[in-house]
Amino acid sequence: MEASELGFLPDEFRTKLRLEKPPMKRIFALVLAAVLLCACFAGCGKAEPSGEIVVFAAASMTETLTELGARFEKANPGVKLVFNFESSGKLMDQIVAGADCDLFISAAPKQMNLLDVTQNEEKNPDRQDFIDPETRLDLLENKVALAVPDGNPKGVSSYEDLVKGLQDGSLLLSMGGEGVPVGQYTQKLFAYFGLDEAALAGSGVLTYGENVKAVTTQVSEGLVDCGIIYQTDACSAGLTVVDTATEAMCGQVIYPAALLKSAKNADGAKAFLAFLQTEEAGEVFRAVGFTPLTGK
Repeated sequence: MEASELGFLPDEFRTKLRLEKPPMKRIFALVLAAVLLCACFAGCGKAEPSGEIVVFAAASMTETLTELGARFEKANPGVKLVFNFESSGKLMDQIVAGADCDLFISAAPKQMNLLDVTQNEEKNPDRQDFIDPETRLDLLENKVALAVPDGNPKGVSSYEDLVKGLQDGSLLLSMGGEGVPVGQYTQKLFAYFGLDEAALAGSGVLTYGENVKAVTTQVSEGLVDCGIIYQTDACSAGLTVVDTATEAMCGQVIYPAALLKSAKNADGAKAFLAFLQTEEAGEVFRAVGFTPLTGK
């Protein structure tokens, strides 16, 4: 065999071969070189995730992402996850203001759409261009739940009971504010039942939380008679859910996820987002009431 026939091998492997050896030794040397070459190529494969990964996520994901983040860090010792949990509206505002973020997970498509230039002008009127649309996906589905404090003092058992109690002034409800997805879903519920939010607020039967966790706390502490939160938050807080809204009442509660175009650790964010779509992550999500919409 001529030396030119070994051109596919790196120089360091070619120099190891002694072409003047007898055929069997030559064959052995070639096999060994090929094995070393394959090992070299394997070592040049996709790098393990590393570095700091900044994740902006809806407040309703606090418990699940904290647990899943710990699992991901354990499996990838070179990774440090940094979470920012808040209402999706506030997270969106922070992104627009220039905050460092690698991965955004919203509790509703609205906030994601406002950052996605591929959406139409109705959904993104300012033509803001912050997320990488090729990485966008619908990660989870949640439910809008009517939760009550321990013991359910007012005996609320359904959304119909809530409507009646708000109309006659016998119930105090906690809900998310206008810029909070759970508050926007509540407004859709009010429209479905023909309730006037402004009139109800004026009559003193509504209180507001800056995010879903604040609403959950008001219910947990018995400061209100009931609250409209996500099914997952009720589960995490150990609250009783007396009713859940149907799609006809307020639409689907979809959690989209996407990388930011400005992501400083895009590879790490992609790896973590892929992990959130695994069966292992799905089990954690399902345990608190989420429905995974993707799976690997």
